[in-house]
Amino acid sequence: MVYLFLLVGLLILLLGGKYLVDGASAIAGKLGLSPGLIGLTVVSFGTSAPELLVSVSAALKGNSDIALGNVIGSNISNISLVLGTSAIIFPISLPRSVIKLDYVFTLVVSILFYLLAINGIISYFEGIILVTLLILVNFYFFKKIERIPEDPDDLDMVKIREASIWKSIGLILLGIAGLYWGSDLFVENSIVIAQTFGISDRVIGVTIIAIGTSLPELVTSVMAALKKHTDIALGNILGSNMMNILAIIGITAIVSPIEVSQIFLTNDFIWMLGFTIVLLPIILTKLRISRWEGALLVGGYIFYIALLI
Repeated sequence: MVYLFLLVGLLILLLGGKYLVDGASAIAGKLGLSPGLIGLTVVSFGTSAPELLVSVSAALKGNSDIALGNVIGSNISNISLVLGTSAIIFPISLPRSVIKLDYVFTLVVSILFYLLAINGIISYFEGIILVTLLILVNFYFFKKIERIPEDPDDLDMVKIREASIWKSIGLILLGIAGLYWGSDLFVENSIVIAQTFGISDRVIGVTIIAIGTSLPELVTSVMAALKKHTDIALGNILGSNMMNILAIIGITAIVSPIEVSQIFLTNDFIWMLGFTIVLLPIILTKLRISRWEGALLVGGYIFYIALLI
């Protein structure tokens, strides 16, 4: 029954994120925001919303290992499992702008995350620093995205702007409710499973919870790869990893300071930074991620999970 509740909680979480994205995208479209801005703000927040609610819920329950493991594990799985799977489906071509901006920002933010955690706690004040950086980074991207003209033949945007305002508000409220109840159900039953099998909160956080809350990114990237829109995949992953650190860790630390176990600093943080750094020579090779490089990333993730188990 616990496993059933875990799956139900995850399903409610994912549906909540989808409804929030759909409703907020429709309202943003009616306000005249460009597709780029909607994708950068609403969609990236929506795909990271499950991680946010799970981490805040876990932190408030005194399970800092789950809150931290969720974000670190999600960042690891995003780069290795999600990006690797997308590249296996269809090789990913990369514009130079993604390397110069998205990748550099993500690497710097990942290193900052480690430096803030190295003293054993991410405090309220450090949470404010991360959220402030989130606002500044988004402002920078807003200015950049605003220069990109909107495609008048974008059927998705036409559909978004024709949506009913009341339906959109309803979807947002339904999404928020789903995220709240789903995260609570998901965290509660994850803790029960961990305690039943003697699994640490850290391991349950970086595996089951991290993979579960990374499903929106996985679905988005795989669908982009199947449609051969491969330029979307890396931007989606890097943006999500940056959002996970700045928004999720930042907001969670403001709500409740996050205690950092030593094992995170000597193990999981190193894997997260390692995957992020290894990604650079891969993407610099002919500005693409080939199928064999994608398989290498997925293999690295499987090796990481095997070591945990």
